[in-house]
Formats: sequence, C-alpha cells, structure tokens
Amino acid sequence: MAAVMDDQGNAVSELEELTLALLHSRAEVERLGAREQLFSSLLGSVNAVLWAFDWNEQRMIYVSPAYERIFGRSAALLLADYGEWRNSIYPDDIDYAAESLAKVLETGAVESREYRIIRADGQLRWLSDKCFVSPRLGAEPGSVIVGIAEDITEKKRLEGELHRLATTDVLTQSSNRRHFFECARREFEHAHKFGSPLAFLLLDLDDFKKINDQYGHQIGDQVLQRLAHCGSNALRRGDLFGRIGGEEFAALFPGCEPDVALQVAERLQREVQRLSFRHEGTSFGITVSQGLTSLLATDVSLDALYARADAAMYMAKRQGKNQIVLG
Repeated sequence: MAAVMDDQGNAVSELEELTLALLHSRAEVERLGAREQLFSSLLGSVNAVLWAFDWNEQRMIYVSPAYERIFGRSAALLLADYGEWRNSIYPDDIDYAAESLAKVLETGAVESREYRIIRADGQLRWLSDKCFVSPRLGAEPGSVIVGIAEDITEKKRLEGELHRLATTDVLTQSSNRRHFFECARREFEHAHKFGSPLAFLLLDLDDFKKINDQYGHQIGDQVLQRLAHCGSNALRRGDLFGRIGGEEFAALFPGCEPDVALQVAERLQREVQRLSFRHEGTSFGITVSQGLTSLLATDVSLDALYARADAAMYMAKRQGKNQIVLG
C-alpha cells in the first residue's frame, strides 16, 4: 500500500490517510450539526414568526417554529398549500394583507403592516408584520419575500383601553366632553363643506341638585347613568352623544333634517319621562330640558350651533323645564 507523508514528515498509509479524513469529516459534521442545533434552538425560542415566501410560485418556502404557537395551525399544511395563509386571516383584513404583501415588490420593504388572524381554536389575534424582498433567496432575484410577524394582541388591547379611558366619561360610559367636541367639529366641517344637514342638541337634567340633596350622591350617580343609557338608545345609528358637564349632555345628528332631529329629541323626552327610581321605599322620576338647533348657511363654526342650543336649553328651563325649545 502506498504511503504519504503527514504534517510532521512521517509516512502515513492510504488507509490511515482515509481514516484521518473520515475523522476530520465527522468532526466537521458534528460541528455543523451543533451549529444547526443551536440555530434551531434560537429560532424556537423567538416569539415571532420568521417566514419566506416565493412570490412567483405563490408558495411559502420557510416558516419558523413560532408559527404553530402563534397561529395555532400546522406549519406542514402551510408549506404544502399557501391557501392556508389566507384561511387564517380575519375576513375583513384579507384584502389589506394581500395588497400590502404585493406592495413589498414595488417598494422593496414594508416596515409595518397590522392585521388580524383567526387561530384554529377560534381566537382572534393581532399581528404586526415587517417584510422585505430578499436579493439572494429564490431562483429569480427579487422573487422571494421574507419577513417577521409578531403577536401584538396585548398591545392592541392596552391601546384600546387607553383610548377608551381617554374618550369615555367614567361614570356614564358615554363620550366625555373633549371626545364629543372633537368628533362634533369633524362632523361640522364635513356638513359645512358638502352642505349636508346637521342638528345639535343640549339637554340638562332638571333639579339634579335636589335629587342629590334628598336621595344622596349614589342615587344621583345612578340617575346620570340611566339618563346616559336612555339618551344613547333614543338616538339614531351614527349620532353622537356625550356628557359635557355635571348633569349636562349633548347630541349631534349628522345628515339630519330639522324635523327629524325634533322627532329624535321628542323620543328622548318621552323615554326619560318613563324612567323610574326608588330609594328607601320612595319612587321618583326625572325630566330634562332640551335646546335644539340646526345648521344654518351663515354658521362658520360649531360654536354657533352650541351657543344657540345653549340659549334654547336655558329658555326651556325658564319656561318651566321638561320641554324642548328650538334655537
């Protein structure tokens, strides 16, 4: 058997050389295997879905282990059929998710796109997805989109709660003053621009101080809560309603002609009169005084409607309460 020289100049047989080569190869395989195992372990610990999608072939070519945790669906099914991705998207968000993915081919990257998914167990989750075109993956340059999708459901829940706290009156759960007037001003600008009708209503609970003095503030709070609920129920879909003061509420009726707005105010007046309260064996009811006005061609701001409705409401107070006065 022929011999060769090793690194120290010693003779090494071909068999020994082959054995050494196999040992080196095994060591390299083990080293690569350890790296692969480390890489897989790292991917498995990332709480986000890493994915790669071949646009030309319309198929998912890679998805990380987090897919099954977050989507609650089989990764094997997704890799076999891209239709599984569409099946997981919340129906109202499918068009946006598809269009934003296609946009990546035009822009090269999309920093953030948010959409909802439905897990296999029926849970609704929010995702934030960042994706870009890979210049290296795929048979054709630019044909593969890669991305990372994170579950932001808890973030969305907190954002929603913060928004609710910032826009809602804590006691009555109706819009607070700031939020009501923000929305009302937007509706005014729209009505002023397009010449559409708009009505504004102010209502004040009659003799609220007497209720608090006679029955206590806890009963007074209950009265305000039920009045707010009654007001919301009496209005049309799309109308605005909010508490803008202690016992003062306001409503805005977009696209509402004056005669229709008066009908809504009258319905609200009747519903309030039907309310009944009890305290220590005593029953009592409540009434409201309302001021109603509609948009005029000369109105240049919401303040004009508010001023007329406010004057009309106080006129209702002076005229005996429990009535609607037009301003």
